[in-house]
Order: sequence, then C-alpha cells, then structure tokens
Amino acid sequence: MIKPDAVANNHIGPILAKMNEAGFRIVAMKYTRLTPEMAGRFYEVHKERPFYGELCEYMSSGPIVAAILEKENAVADFRKLIGATDPSKAEPGTIRALFAKSIAANAVHGSDSDENAMIEGSFFFAQTERF
Repeated sequence: MIKPDAVANNHIGPILAKMNEAGFRIVAMKYTRLTPEMAGRFYEVHKERPFYGELCEYMSSGPIVAAILEKENAVADFRKLIGATDPSKAEPGTIRALFAKSIAANAVHGSDSDENAMIEGSFFFAQTERF
C-alpha cells in the first residue's frame, strides 16, 4: 500500500517504478481512501498498541494506493525493497529511504508474512479484481 503521505507528495509513479524494477508484477491495484473504521479494521492487530488511534487517523487522512504484488519470495523481497520502518535507518535506495518523511509517515505498507498478505489482499480486492 502506498500511504497518504507518499500519495500527497506525488510519489505514486516513482514508487510503482521501483516495484516494477525489482521484478514485482501488479496483480491488483486501486486508488482509494480508507474511512477511520476501515483503517481500524485493517490495523486491528495493533488495536492494543498506543499508536493505534493515530495510525487509523493518519491512514484515513487521504487517498492511498492499494495493490497486490506477485513475485517469487514476494514478502521478503518487498520488505527488503521498502527498507526499515524508520527511514533514517533504511538502506540507501530503498523506498522508505527515498520517499518516507518519518517513522509514522513512512510512504508504504508491506505485509509481514504470506498469511497476512492473503488477508490484506482480500481486505481490498475481490477475486474478480485480480489479474
């Protein structure tokens, strides 16, 4: 997912280009906006954490680009491509090093496991929206 800060800063194209250059195939993609309730459901795993409310508020603050990407070892390779959550600690050339503003406004979300990738993909896309 390309987060509201990266969308607002016109980084959709360059971020998608990085994904393509890294060999990912876009299976599904949409430009949308989460309501606070939708953001709450998406990030429900973090409900007990102190940053949950701020996260839901931020993620519903503007449009996002949701996508399902495909590649051998997609989760691990995407996590490497996006870099550390803290952009100041992200490897040079990673998406977060290039486009993130802060730990909270870190440009992109990436699933942390194959299981969560399936859950998160189904949150945004019906089977008929995947190609």
